[in-house]
Amino acid sequence: MDYLLGLGAFLLGYVFGSIPCGLWLVQAFHGIDIRNYGSGNIGTTNVFRTVGPKTAAAVLIGDMLKGILALYITSQFTQNPTVVAVAALGALLGHNYSLFLGFKGGKGVATGLGLFLYMLPLGAAAGFGVWVMIVLITRYVSLGSVVAAVVAAAAGWYLKYPVPYAVFGTLACLFVIIRHKDNINRLRNGTESKIKPGHLDTK
Repeated sequence: MDYLLGLGAFLLGYVFGSIPCGLWLVQAFHGIDIRNYGSGNIGTTNVFRTVGPKTAAAVLIGDMLKGILALYITSQFTQNPTVVAVAALGALLGHNYSLFLGFKGGKGVATGLGLFLYMLPLGAAAGFGVWVMIVLITRYVSLGSVVAAVVAAAAGWYLKYPVPYAVFGTLACLFVIIRHKDNINRLRNGTESKIKPGHLDTK
């Protein structure tokens, strides 16, 4: 791998991943700072709980697209799977530790889904299917996210995608689990909140 190309891909991914879609879209549509509501997280789930499904859907799409765009741009310069995986890692780190938010951010689920869709599409489909099933049955988004990440990462190896892609999938899975450690503790204690749409009056 050309190390300068790899560095450029990582920085490109990091900048795209750092875009705080949840913060900016909620500010634009509702005039509030989402970090002051609910869990304080800028991700889709907290947006859904605070202001409802329409803005949450926009945040989900935005967080997915920023990762996809970073990989698409990288692929215009190289088809080396290692370089593409490095760009994906940059995007994931950017989302979790955004340069626009003092190196804080979301939990990596939506951006990770976008990256998986580009690199490991069948793994993403398997993970998403599991996520939908678990959330519909239990109403716990955090549980669905963690299990879906494990399923998607395992599928990357089982379906024999390029090794750099499968390695990225495993790293992304670990990031999701680590970022959900508080949720996992609340699930174990029976204190985790179930998902329901918000109806905050921000007008």
